[in-house]
Amino acid sequence: MKKLINNPDNVVRESLEGMAIAHPDLIKIHFDPHFVYRTDAPIQNKVALISGGGSGHEPMHTGFVGMGMLDAACPGEVFTSPTPDQMLEAAKMVNSGVGILNIVKNYSGDVMNFEMAAELAYSEGIPILNILIDDDIAVKDSLYTQGRRGVGTTILAEKICGAAAEAGYNLQQIADLCRHVNLNGRSMGMALTSCTVPAKGSPTFNLGDDEIEMGIGIHGEPGRQRMAIKSADEITEMLAVSIIEDSNYTRTLREWDADKGDWVEVELSDPPLQSGDSVLAFVNGMGGTPFSELYIVYRQLAKICEQHKIQIVRNLIGPYMTALDMQGCSITLLKLDEEMLKFWDAPVKTPSLRWGI
Repeated sequence: MKKLINNPDNVVRESLEGMAIAHPDLIKIHFDPHFVYRTDAPIQNKVALISGGGSGHEPMHTGFVGMGMLDAACPGEVFTSPTPDQMLEAAKMVNSGVGILNIVKNYSGDVMNFEMAAELAYSEGIPILNILIDDDIAVKDSLYTQGRRGVGTTILAEKICGAAAEAGYNLQQIADLCRHVNLNGRSMGMALTSCTVPAKGSPTFNLGDDEIEMGIGIHGEPGRQRMAIKSADEITEMLAVSIIEDSNYTRTLREWDADKGDWVEVELSDPPLQSGDSVLAFVNGMGGTPFSELYIVYRQLAKICEQHKIQIVRNLIGPYMTALDMQGCSITLLKLDEEMLKFWDAPVKTPSLRWGI
């Protein structure tokens, strides 16, 4: 294993220390428990957004703390969910009294710990709601999840809902918007290589030089199919067409009912993409893939969308939801309406996403 680390046990802490030094105008770091928060938090009369998950996926989520996105992010150890006490302390730090929305990727550990954190916050009088993101169409269930995994749409939801919070949406309005974004986002990824977790020091899984894994998750979970390597255009077509042709998806999720003070089950259904839709196209690098290859993927994705009469009106291309040093990419298509488009275009200023400032 060759990595720029001093000690595998100190990777997360030392990374956060460097991040704080690099962006003192935007973020502060709280240690023990670890969380990143806006320098100007709490912001009066603004709903606060919190997300989090295992480290190793940077810049998600710590890189998206700042004006127009998250108020706080809770990083766990590498590929390990953060703990409820991290989330509770972050909530106390950024709460201005009008509520907190937790944006939670559908991974079992994240879901369980964010639910516990929400109950703890509720018991301390903090208005709080959780919305799950489960946009990965590759598999129905995985090693880490019941139901579809939460992947690329998470970042798009953080941006859109962060702008809505800046605009004065109340807690329920932002939760409804976040759910709406999730239901209109679909993703699928692939891997050319494994990643290497520093604490382990060897590849997470074995993949031959002439093999790829289609439909893989962000921790190296098995995907839909292992197959012989194909051209960039062929791989892009397999990912894009799978997303475009994905049918209606119905599932039952747990959401917090503030009036009842308890969890309730809600049945949700995704509308499939259709000819004439306008989308945000997100081509994400998995950590070890250069921009040049991501643009080759985007080139073919644009052609495929045009063939299906789906109009790309916004895009995001780059390594935003990574899996350490894994080579590969994921594609997310988010069907946009005017509300989502307005908030996507709104100004944002975070360590890893900035425009309009």
